[in-house]
Amino acid sequence: MAREQLLARVFVELADTLVADFDVIEFLHLLTERCVQVLGVDAAGLLLTDQADHLQLVAASSEQSRILELFQLQADQGPCLDCYATGTQVAVADLAAEAARWPEFAAAAHERGFAAVHAMPMRLREQVIGALNLFSATPGGLDADSAALGQAFADVATIGLLGERAAREQTLLSQQLQIALNTRVLIEQAKGMLAERSGDSVDEAFTTMRAYARANNRKLTDVAHGVINGDILLPELANTRKVARRPPA
Repeated sequence: MAREQLLARVFVELADTLVADFDVIEFLHLLTERCVQVLGVDAAGLLLTDQADHLQLVAASSEQSRILELFQLQADQGPCLDCYATGTQVAVADLAAEAARWPEFAAAAHERGFAAVHAMPMRLREQVIGALNLFSATPGGLDADSAALGQAFADVATIGLLGERAAREQTLLSQQLQIALNTRVLIEQAKGMLAERSGDSVDEAFTTMRAYARANNRKLTDVAHGVINGDILLPELANTRKVARRPPA
């Protein structure tokens, strides 16, 4: 199959994983496998930041690349970490020639059978969330077209992850707004019921409910539920109101 046809199929496949029931780990593992298939590298790994801004390994196309990525994180040195720190690509055509720069990583890469690496930043404008790392068993860097495609894979992963995060945040925001609206309706109902029972104004009923909530260390929503359900009776609320009105000694 021609590279262009394969590439088209791969990007369609990746796009299909971004629909409903988005599985982040499956998406990232698929991406590393397709990098190997399309770009002609021998392995790929993907590092992402966690909430504490620490890089973590989330996907690797092979066991050897997984071990090397973990070693890189443990040793706190390597081209992939430099890529993340600078937000720019780091291309190393011959790791043996760069042994002085990353001595422990270069030795570990050689032990795992890798001689070259190309690290792609996962970034959207100023936000860098990780790095996609491409490993080769023989010295030699990626050509310009392959490097551009590698960055495209990193960009697809970045957009997919940030899009999934935005969707979750939007869902959470919608839920919070709906809860707020539902709570407001509940409180309005409780205010009306209390005002009708006590003969107070609606504003006075609300003040009484707030005073009761504070005096008993309860949420206003819980007090509103209690008023509507009859769990909190008018005498209890009236006593709280009397205490709240009592002038200081």
